[in-house]
Formats: sequence, structure tokens, C-alpha cells
Amino acid sequence: MELPTPGANAGRVNGRDHNHYGFSMWLAGGGVRGGIVPRGDRRVRLQAVADRVHVHDLHATILHLLGFDHERADVPLRGTRLRLTDVHGQVVRALLA
Repeated sequence: MELPTPGANAGRVNGRDHNHYGFSMWLAGGGVRGGIVPRGDRRVRLQAVADRVHVHDLHATILHLLGFDHERADVPLRGTRLRLTDVHGQVVRALLA
């Protein structure tokens, strides 16, 4: 996290604070299971400690909810076809209603 060191920035926090341990996303409707709350560490939930989802799996799940088969969804790139979820990604069924 980008918290200032003592004496830096005259004691002010300037700009955004980034969490390099993960990110949060709000999903609603469209087949997403309701009431899911991520479980974080005991202090301020800076890191997920259970039910982690890799970004490839999250992308595959969102594509699935939009009606796409993530294994067939690809884009042209420099003369080849690149899958939107790379060569990874599984739909996370626990997130589906």
C-alpha cells in the first residue's frame, strides 16, 4: 500500500492508495449469486484469505454470464488469435445464481 513514510508529503496522503494484494468488484443481477461477501484478514480486509478467484477465472465467469464461451471468445492479434482469458480460466460456479 502506498502509505506515506513519516515525514514524507508533510503528513498528507496524496493521490490514490493502491492495494497490490487484490481488488474488489461489485456484481449484481444477470445470474450472479447474491449476498456473497469476501472474507479478508482480521484487521481491515486488505487481503483475501478464503475463496480467492484468479483474474482469468473472474473473466471467464463474466464472459459466461454475458453468454459467451470463454474458450471460444478470441481476438485477432498480430496475425494470430488470442483467447480473451488467455489459455487459462474456469467459470466459477460458486458465483452463479
